[in-house]
Formats: sequence, C-alpha cells, structure tokens
Amino acid sequence: MAANANIHALELDANDSIWERCFTVFPLVVVGTRETDGADDLAPKHMAIPMSWRNHFGFVCSPGHNTYQNIKRERQFTVTYMRPSQTVMASLAATPRCADGSKPVTQALPTFAAENVNGVFVEDGYLFLECELHQIVDDLGENALIIGRIIAAKAAQDALRSSDQDDQDLLMDSPLLAYLYPGRFAEISNSRQLPMPSGFKR
Repeated sequence: MAANANIHALELDANDSIWERCFTVFPLVVVGTRETDGADDLAPKHMAIPMSWRNHFGFVCSPGHNTYQNIKRERQFTVTYMRPSQTVMASLAATPRCADGSKPVTQALPTFAAENVNGVFVEDGYLFLECELHQIVDDLGENALIIGRIIAAKAAQDALRSSDQDDQDLLMDSPLLAYLYPGRFAEISNSRQLPMPSGFKR
C-alpha cells in the first residue's frame, strides 16, 4: 500500500455521477438566448467558467435544451452573473416550459437589452458578458460544452476591484453568490489572501 494512501477516503462508483456525493462550489449565472419567434430565453447555469485568460467563457448544457439549440442557430448569447439577492430570480429562470413550449416566467423577469448581440441581461446582476459562439464540444456524456468569445462586457460599479479599496472590503460591501451543488447556495462576503510562491505567474 502506498505510504500516502488516505484510509479515510471512500471509493465512489465512477459509472455514476459523483457530483451528488459531495458539495462542490460553482458560480450561478443566467444565460440569455433568442428563440426562433424572437422571444428571449433565460436559463440558469452553474457549470460555468472562464475558458482562457483572453476572454473566453464556457458552460455545460444539454443539447436537448433550448439554450443549446438557440446558440447553435444564432451563434451568440449573454451571461449575467447573479447576486445573492437574486437567488429567487435565478430559480424562476429554471421553471419548466409549458406544454406549448413557452416559458412565461422569463418575460416576467426584469431585464435590459444587450448592445452587441441579440439578447438580454437580468437586471441588478454584477457582471454582464456578450458572447459570440466560438466552439461547441459535444458528446460529454449527455451534455455539451459551449464556449463563447466575449465581445463586450460590463460590470456594476460596486463590484469592480480598485486600488483604492481593499479586496476584502469589496466583498463585504458586494457579496458573491456561490451555488453549492446539489441544491444549496451561499453568500461569500469573507475571504483571505491566498499565499502564492514568490515569482508565481499565471
């Protein structure tokens, strides 16, 4: 047996999804797309992350969802990073569609229009991305990875880092929303400086 074997670690069945067995931390964003009839579609996503230092953004989606179909057709989408106060709104965006395929709750959410792509953002978020489709990676089990190139971005003034304000004070004043999969969320307002080795570069 290896000297560093962790005798307290339990084997998980890799033939099943492991993500339900432990909590993991994700952002919670709402992706906006345009339907074939011109209506806006808004859908919450948590498997979402920057895909490069050069302003690419990606998220996991099911090919059966309208979000995937709309992006594949229109080749563009928006992303709203939600605040802790918007948890209910993000949940409402996940409401199932009606029998006729419509999603009336989307029209009830407060939004504003993007400037460079056909789509909308959810009001009162803190970071807003306008993306053009860069690549779709299919066949990730039942899912696909959608990667966009960010062509425009805005951030709420109270969420912007500044040399005039300590990062911890910024988080205290403007907490972040963390989605703890599966099914819980947290408000992040306290943090510590991560110790990095001297000379470390990204």
